Amino acid sequence: MGLIGGLLSPIEDPLEDLLVWLHETIGLSWGWAIVVIVVLVRILLVPLAVKQIRSMQRLQRYAPQLKALQKKYKGDKQKLNEEVMKFYREKKVNPAASCLPILPQIPIFIALFFVLREFDEDVIDPRFPDSDLSFVRIVPDITAKLLDHWSGVLLLVIYVISQLASGLLALRATPATDARQARLQKIMFMVLPFVIIPFAIRFPVGLMIYWVTTNLWTAGQGITTRRFIPRPDYGDAPPKRSSRTAAASDEDDEDDEIDEIDDLEEAEDKAAAEKQRKKDKAAKAKAKSKAKAATKSGSAPKKRRDPSAVQSGTSSGQVKRRKKKGGRPR
Repeated sequence: MGLIGGLLSPIEDPLEDLLVWLHETIGLSWGWAIVVIVVLVRILLVPLAVKQIRSMQRLQRYAPQLKALQKKYKGDKQKLNEEVMKFYREKKVNPAASCLPILPQIPIFIALFFVLREFDEDVIDPRFPDSDLSFVRIVPDITAKLLDHWSGVLLLVIYVISQLASGLLALRATPATDARQARLQKIMFMVLPFVIIPFAIRFPVGLMIYWVTTNLWTAGQGITTRRFIPRPDYGDAPPKRSSRTAAASDEDDEDDEIDEIDDLEEAEDKAAAEKQRKKDKAAKAKAKSKAKAATKSGSAPKKRRDPSAVQSGTSSGQVKRRKKKGGRPR
């Protein structure tokens, strides 16, 4: 952690100075100063957020083509990855754009952790010994651990709810090429907040205030941008589904998929029948050519005698002569 803290010192020092300035000059409490820092950081990241939204809209536009590629190369993952990346390059789509607003926040979050961990020794005791570290009259000390007071548990519950809300909004904005991918994304967003809890209980309360605030900003930004940054009209967008027709549309989609599978099976059966017909035709033509070749060579098969005539010992000529004489054949 010492190495990480040393690498983040260029962020820690300005962050600590900003906290002190907001408290000393503006007159904010330490907790509200953290909230203001979140707001300032997220305002600076608005251009990246807009770029993320545009990229997600482009992915939604090309989701049917991506799904078709996945069906086409279902048995070859390497080929599928190559074709998908080629498709991204041709359409100028950046699938990693969804991570753009998150990446700059990670070093700020870690730097704030180190600032708050030694906040009493570096800031409060030498410069503000009589300073109040409470927040909204519920949190007694923003530098304490979460489990030191019941307010920390309350913040932890708010964190889980806000993380789920922001995750579900992000899930709705992120297209999935198939049902399996969508299910995995949903499970990840639902499980992630609970996986982080064992690590979060070691955080200072002030860090959880930062996290909850940025989650609430993300959720509000998702709702706001859906209203004020509508999806561009590309001309090939499917009609918007209402909540009343969503279930019926899903059933229609399933019926269409079933019909498509039936059509494919019918086409395969027709192709197999046509192949067998051509095979039988070729066999008949081959047999006919062999028969013609045998006739030309003079090796045609001799006409077989009537078995009944052979058994009776009487030839057909004898029968005719006796008929002329009026006698009966023996």
